[in-house]
Amino acid sequence: MQPVTPYRPSVSSPAQLPYPGQLELEVGGLATRADGGHRNSLPYALKLGFSDSWGVVVGGEAWVSAPDDHGGRAHGVGDTTFVLKRAFLVDSATAFGLELGAKAPTARDSIGSGRADYSVNGIYSHDFDLVHMDANVNLTRLGVWDDGSSRTQTGLSASFSVPVSERWGVTGELSGTRRGGVDRTAQALVAAAYSPSKYMTLDVGLAKGLNRASADWSLFGGVVLPLARLW
Repeated sequence: MQPVTPYRPSVSSPAQLPYPGQLELEVGGLATRADGGHRNSLPYALKLGFSDSWGVVVGGEAWVSAPDDHGGRAHGVGDTTFVLKRAFLVDSATAFGLELGAKAPTARDSIGSGRADYSVNGIYSHDFDLVHMDANVNLTRLGVWDDGSSRTQTGLSASFSVPVSERWGVTGELSGTRRGGVDRTAQALVAAAYSPSKYMTLDVGLAKGLNRASADWSLFGGVVLPLARLW
């Protein structure tokens, strides 16, 4: 096996791909409070690099518990996202990336939107000595939108990670979305990561909404590990 390339726990994606031919799994737990209700889920992602330049990511939520429209709770699988990723490696410290994504409405309507979304995400990753930065800007074409609002949503995020010891690291991030006719969202995230080896990374963290349009808070934890060498 080769060392893993974690994409979690931040909103921002790195430009780099997993080692070619190595199938990696990211899975964790997420608890979110918004509008007085709680949403709990088990997000996952399967990542595979075909080469240093091309790869795919398939992700979603293996299980969701969310408030429904009748005062109860809905349970089931979440929507599924398919991403084609292209990495442009400039040098050992700098890389650009481009992701083309499509969300399939595999969740029940009480959990997901019931429609497909399409997105494009631009990535800039750079190492400033010990500090690693991932900056993303993306556009999402929504399958469901309200009258008087735009169908296209813009997202911005920037995460900064720094090692504090051989096995521990910390991450801080600011992110948000903007769409015509609705309030902007904004959140701050902090997380800690522990790597007992190059082949596994554990993380835990907290995200806090910075305005009324954002979720109040989210707690999360997860793991990144290789599943198999396919070639």
